[in-house]
Amino acid sequence: MASRESSHDSSQLGYGTHRTPWDPPVRDPAAYSLTDHFRRRLRQPGRYVTLPIASDAIRTGQLRWNRTDGWRFALVRDGVRYVIVVGDTETNSPVIVTGWTEVASWAEAVESERWREEDLHTIQLRGDLSAAPNEQIPLRIRPREIDRPMEIGSHRITTRAGLASVVCDECHGQYRSKTELLSTRCRSSSRAGYDS
Repeated sequence: MASRESSHDSSQLGYGTHRTPWDPPVRDPAAYSLTDHFRRRLRQPGRYVTLPIASDAIRTGQLRWNRTDGWRFALVRDGVRYVIVVGDTETNSPVIVTGWTEVASWAEAVESERWREEDLHTIQLRGDLSAAPNEQIPLRIRPREIDRPMEIGSHRITTRAGLASVVCDECHGQYRSKTELLSTRCRSSSRAGYDS
């Protein structure tokens, strides 16, 4: 990945003066800088996105245009889909905006040596919370078993199978939606919430 300070010859990267946001982005990971948001995601427990995965997705992943996010690269490995969103692709300074994981095939993921079942519960719960952020989703929380805390907002949450809410390990608050997690500051934490 490129740093913000590095310079590239735009002709080598495929960028010219006539590029538009709708032109497919280049597949050279070195051309992309990382946003602060993406850097934070790399450090968050339960994200499972890494720089090597982002590079592989840019090089070989499926490319799709999304009206809300722009260009997305997607790569499926061991039953899990890695999604990498890029921006400013019409400029000489494209960036990796964000990235996440989705369970593409629960059966394949469980059979792989890469994933533990708790990892898959974490990925699925994070996806369910993001898919309907304003809705309470007790029925989608209830089957999840997550012992290692994952961060959403300023909270570090876990849950047990059968519970209809997630619980913050620090303030012990119980939440059923992503909006509740993001709009309520953890009473025991001085950390700022970064998840979106």
